[in-house]
This record gives sequence, structure tokens and C-alpha cells, in this order.
Amino acid sequence: MGLAPAEDGSRGPCRAAAGAEESKAVTELLQQISDLIGGSNRDLDRIERTLTDGYAYALALEAERWRLEKRLAAAAQELPAGDLEGKGAEMTSLSQRLDDNADELSTLRGRLGELRHYADAVRVEAGTAV
Repeated sequence: MGLAPAEDGSRGPCRAAAGAEESKAVTELLQQISDLIGGSNRDLDRIERTLTDGYAYALALEAERWRLEKRLAAAAQELPAGDLEGKGAEMTSLSQRLDDNADELSTLRGRLGELRHYADAVRVEAGTAV
């Protein structure tokens, strides 16, 4: 029993970023990071804003992972109740979404680390190193 998968979970930022929209948002964020690192823009405020956005998005991905893991566990517990084919398909879908989430989160964290190093270098150049 319980909520349908579409109704399960919060209505917060990770719900708005689910599926294809999530991949698009991560792709756009990764492009912003690449543009900042590869370009001549040394705007520390823009770099910090992008870092903040990236960290917030990483937290949303972690929340989504937690929600998917919780739903996967619930679906596994419901298997003995019947509808093996339906639950199996749902579990397969949830597992794929978990894999995609882990890939996006890993890539995002790596690029955020690179942007953090870049921000430190910009601070040093500007004489504002912390």
C-alpha cells in the first residue's frame, strides 16, 4: 500500500528536478562550471554563486537518492504481496534512476572540486585569499 511513486516524496527541489529535467539541470550546471574554469571570466561573485548553486543541487541529488532508496526498499517489501511483474518493473526503474543519480552526483562533485580550486586561485590572484 502507500502512495503511488508519482506521489511519493516531498514537493521540494529534488522532485522538480526528477528525470530528464534533472539531467538537463546538471548538464547546464556542468556547462557553467566549464565556462568559468575554461574562460577568462575571473568574477569571484559569479564563481561563488555557481559553487553555491552546485552544492545546493548536490544536496538535492542526495535527497533524491535517499527517496529512491526508501521507495526501492518499500517495493522489495511489497513483493510477497503479489504483482511480481509490476514490482519487478518498478524496482528495475528505481535501480536505474539510482545509478543515474550516482553518476550525476559523482560528476558534479568532481567538477565542484575543480571549481573550488579555481576559486581559490582567483582569490590568490586578487589578493583576497582566505
